[in-house]
Amino acid sequence: MFMMKILFMGTPDFARECLRAVHANKNAEIVGVVTQPDKPKGRGMKMIPPPVKVYAEENALPVYQPTTLKDGAFEEELRRLDPDMIIVAAYGKILPKYILDYPKYGSINIHGSVLPEYRGAAPIQRAIIDGKKETGITIIQMDEGIDTGDMLHIIKTPIEEDETFETLHDKLAEIGGRAVVEAMEMIENGTVVREKQDDSLSCYAAKITKDDCK
Repeated sequence: MFMMKILFMGTPDFARECLRAVHANKNAEIVGVVTQPDKPKGRGMKMIPPPVKVYAEENALPVYQPTTLKDGAFEEELRRLDPDMIIVAAYGKILPKYILDYPKYGSINIHGSVLPEYRGAAPIQRAIIDGKKETGITIIQMDEGIDTGDMLHIIKTPIEEDETFETLHDKLAEIGGRAVVEAMEMIENGTVVREKQDDSLSCYAAKITKDDCK
Protein backbone atom coordinates (compact mmCIF):
# COMPACT_ATOMS: atom_id res chain seq x y z
CA MET A 1 0.00 0.00 0.00
CA PHE A 2 1.32 3.43 -0.99
CA MET A 3 2.19 5.67 1.98
CA MET A 4 1.78 9.33 1.00
CA LYS A 5 4.35 11.68 2.57
CA ILE A 6 2.58 14.81 3.82
CA LEU A 7 3.94 18.21 4.82
CA PHE A 8 1.21 19.93 6.86
CA MET A 9 1.11 23.73 7.15
CA GLY A 10 -1.29 25.39 9.60
CA THR A 11 -1.48 27.43 12.78
CA PRO A 12 -4.76 27.88 14.80
CA ASP A 13 -7.32 25.51 16.38
CA PHE A 14 -9.07 24.95 13.03
CA ALA A 15 -5.82 23.67 11.52
CA ARG A 16 -5.06 21.49 14.57
CA GLU A 17 -8.28 19.53 14.06
CA CYS A 18 -7.48 19.05 10.37
CA LEU A 19 -3.97 17.88 11.31
CA ARG A 20 -5.47 15.40 13.76
CA ALA A 21 -7.57 13.84 10.96
CA VAL A 22 -4.61 13.61 8.56
CA HIS A 23 -2.43 12.12 11.31
CA ALA A 24 -5.08 9.44 11.95
CA ASN A 25 -5.08 8.42 8.26
CA LYS A 26 -3.16 5.14 7.97
CA ASN A 27 -2.13 5.94 4.38
CA ALA A 28 -0.42 9.22 5.34
CA GLU A 29 3.02 9.77 6.80
CA ILE A 30 3.45 13.30 8.16
CA VAL A 31 7.08 14.18 7.43
CA GLY A 32 6.85 17.68 8.91
CA VAL A 33 4.54 20.32 10.37
CA VAL A 34 5.10 23.98 9.47
CA THR A 35 3.46 26.60 11.67
CA GLN A 36 3.86 30.25 12.65
CA PRO A 37 6.43 31.28 15.27
CA ASP A 38 5.40 31.41 18.94
CA LYS A 39 3.89 34.76 19.94
CA PRO A 40 3.90 36.73 23.21
CA LYS A 41 0.50 36.92 24.93
CA GLY A 42 -1.05 38.16 28.14
CA ARG A 43 0.25 40.59 30.75
CA GLY A 44 3.52 38.77 31.16
CA MET A 45 3.97 38.56 27.36
CA LYS A 46 4.78 34.88 27.75
CA MET A 47 5.67 33.14 24.47
CA ILE A 48 2.72 30.91 23.51
CA PRO A 49 3.02 28.18 20.87
CA PRO A 50 0.28 27.89 18.22
CA PRO A 51 -2.23 25.00 18.66
CA VAL A 52 -0.79 23.11 15.68
CA LYS A 53 2.67 23.10 17.28
CA VAL A 54 1.25 21.84 20.58
CA TYR A 55 -0.47 18.92 18.83
CA ALA A 56 2.61 18.13 16.72
CA GLU A 57 4.93 18.04 19.73
CA GLU A 58 2.48 15.91 21.72
CA ASN A 59 2.57 13.40 18.87
CA ALA A 60 6.32 13.54 18.15
CA LEU A 61 5.87 15.16 14.73
CA PRO A 62 8.78 17.35 13.55
CA VAL A 63 7.92 21.08 13.75
CA TYR A 64 9.28 23.95 11.66
CA GLN A 65 8.56 27.63 12.43
CA PRO A 66 10.23 29.70 9.69
CA THR A 67 9.91 33.48 10.09
CA THR A 68 9.73 33.79 6.29
CA LEU A 69 9.24 31.54 3.28
CA LYS A 70 10.35 34.13 0.73
CA ASP A 71 13.43 33.94 -1.49
CA GLY A 72 13.82 30.19 -1.05
CA ALA A 73 14.18 30.44 2.74
CA PHE A 74 12.51 27.03 3.27
CA GLU A 75 13.76 25.32 0.10
CA GLU A 76 16.54 23.27 1.70
CA GLU A 77 14.18 21.81 4.33
CA LEU A 78 11.51 21.20 1.67
CA ARG A 79 13.88 19.15 -0.48
CA ARG A 80 15.07 17.17 2.53
CA LEU A 81 11.49 16.37 3.63
CA ASP A 82 10.49 15.63 0.01
CA PRO A 83 6.69 15.51 0.53
CA ASP A 84 4.31 13.91 -1.99
CA MET A 85 1.66 16.48 -1.02
CA ILE A 86 1.42 19.68 1.02
CA ILE A 87 -1.78 20.24 3.00
CA VAL A 88 -2.53 23.79 4.13
CA ALA A 89 -5.13 24.91 6.69
CA ALA A 90 -5.17 28.51 7.97
CA TYR A 91 -1.38 28.77 7.89
CA GLY A 92 -1.38 32.57 7.81
CA LYS A 93 1.21 33.27 5.11
CA ILE A 94 1.00 33.24 1.31
CA LEU A 95 3.02 30.33 -0.07
CA PRO A 96 5.59 31.12 -2.75
CA LYS A 97 5.58 29.22 -6.05
CA TYR A 98 8.62 27.07 -5.19
CA ILE A 99 6.64 25.54 -2.31
CA LEU A 100 3.27 25.26 -4.11
CA ASP A 101 4.78 23.46 -7.10
CA TYR A 102 7.18 21.13 -5.30
CA PRO A 103 5.11 18.04 -4.39
CA LYS A 104 4.15 15.31 -6.86
CA TYR A 105 0.46 15.72 -5.96
CA GLY A 106 0.66 19.49 -5.50
CA SER A 107 -0.49 21.62 -2.58
CA ILE A 108 -4.10 21.53 -1.36
CA ASN A 109 -5.92 23.92 0.93
CA ILE A 110 -8.77 23.35 3.40
CA HIS A 111 -11.01 26.44 3.15
CA GLY A 112 -13.94 27.25 5.44
CA SER A 113 -16.57 28.20 2.86
CA VAL A 114 -18.25 26.89 -0.28
CA LEU A 115 -16.06 28.58 -2.85
CA PRO A 116 -16.01 30.81 -4.79
CA GLU A 117 -17.96 32.60 -2.03
CA TYR A 118 -15.93 34.04 0.85
CA ARG A 119 -12.36 33.80 -0.34
CA GLY A 120 -10.00 35.29 2.21
CA ALA A 121 -9.25 35.40 5.91
CA ALA A 122 -12.63 35.31 7.69
CA PRO A 123 -15.08 33.11 5.74
CA ILE A 124 -16.81 31.64 8.79
CA GLN A 125 -17.54 34.99 10.47
CA ARG A 126 -18.64 36.67 7.23
CA ALA A 127 -21.10 33.90 6.37
CA ILE A 128 -22.80 34.36 9.78
CA ILE A 129 -22.74 38.17 9.54
CA ASP A 130 -24.37 37.99 6.10
CA GLY A 131 -27.16 35.73 7.36
CA LYS A 132 -26.25 32.77 5.14
CA LYS A 133 -28.23 29.56 5.66
CA GLU A 134 -25.46 27.24 4.45
CA THR A 135 -21.69 27.02 4.32
CA GLY A 136 -19.13 24.25 4.15
CA ILE A 137 -15.59 23.19 3.40
CA THR A 138 -13.90 23.37 0.01
CA ILE A 139 -10.68 21.50 -0.72
CA ILE A 140 -8.81 23.31 -3.49
CA GLN A 141 -5.68 22.72 -5.53
CA MET A 142 -3.64 25.75 -4.59
CA ASP A 143 -2.34 28.29 -7.09
CA GLU A 144 -0.72 31.69 -6.59
CA GLY A 145 -4.04 33.50 -6.04
CA ILE A 146 -5.93 33.79 -2.75
CA ASP A 147 -8.30 30.79 -2.61
CA THR A 148 -8.65 30.81 -6.41
CA GLY A 149 -7.50 27.28 -7.30
CA ASP A 150 -9.54 24.45 -8.80
CA MET A 151 -12.08 22.88 -6.42
CA LEU A 152 -11.47 19.20 -5.66
CA HIS A 153 -14.07 18.35 -2.99
CA ILE A 154 -16.92 20.17 -1.23
CA ILE A 155 -18.90 19.21 1.87
CA LYS A 156 -21.80 21.53 2.80
CA THR A 157 -23.45 22.09 6.18
CA PRO A 158 -26.41 24.24 7.34
CA ILE A 159 -25.87 27.35 9.47
CA GLU A 160 -28.35 27.02 12.35
CA GLU A 161 -30.45 29.94 13.67
CA ASP A 162 -28.45 30.22 16.92
CA GLU A 163 -25.05 29.47 15.33
CA THR A 164 -22.05 31.39 16.68
CA PHE A 165 -18.54 31.63 15.28
CA GLU A 166 -17.35 29.14 17.90
CA THR A 167 -19.95 26.47 17.15
CA LEU A 168 -19.65 26.82 13.38
CA HIS A 169 -15.85 26.92 13.60
CA ASP A 170 -15.77 23.63 15.51
CA LYS A 171 -18.24 22.01 13.11
CA LEU A 172 -16.25 23.10 10.06
CA ALA A 173 -12.93 22.02 11.61
CA GLU A 174 -14.32 18.48 11.97
CA ILE A 175 -15.73 18.55 8.42
CA GLY A 176 -12.43 19.95 7.14
CA GLY A 177 -10.50 17.00 8.53
CA ARG A 178 -12.94 14.53 6.99
CA ALA A 179 -12.99 16.35 3.64
CA VAL A 180 -9.22 16.51 3.26
CA VAL A 181 -8.79 12.80 3.99
CA GLU A 182 -11.47 12.00 1.37
CA ALA A 183 -9.77 14.35 -1.12
CA MET A 184 -6.37 12.71 -0.51
CA GLU A 185 -7.85 9.31 -1.33
CA MET A 186 -9.48 10.63 -4.51
CA ILE A 187 -6.23 12.28 -5.64
CA GLU A 188 -4.21 9.14 -4.93
CA ASN A 189 -6.56 6.77 -6.80
CA GLY A 190 -7.14 9.17 -9.70
CA THR A 191 -10.88 9.70 -9.21
CA VAL A 192 -10.76 13.38 -8.23
CA VAL A 193 -12.65 15.78 -10.53
CA ARG A 194 -11.21 19.30 -10.72
CA GLU A 195 -13.74 22.11 -11.09
CA LYS A 196 -12.74 25.65 -12.00
CA GLN A 197 -14.16 28.44 -9.85
CA ASP A 198 -16.51 30.97 -11.42
CA ASP A 199 -14.78 34.24 -10.52
CA SER A 200 -18.00 36.20 -11.23
CA LEU A 201 -19.60 34.52 -8.18
CA SER A 202 -16.73 35.25 -5.80
CA CYS A 203 -16.70 37.58 -2.81
CA TYR A 204 -13.92 38.41 -0.37
CA ALA A 205 -14.13 37.62 3.35
CA ALA A 206 -11.95 40.37 4.79
CA LYS A 207 -10.29 39.93 8.17
CA ILE A 208 -12.53 40.87 11.12
CA THR A 209 -11.64 44.32 12.53
CA LYS A 210 -12.37 46.00 15.87
CA ASP A 211 -15.03 48.07 14.12
CA ASP A 212 -16.75 44.86 12.99
CA CYS A 213 -16.76 43.66 16.60
CA LYS A 214 -18.45 46.87 17.78
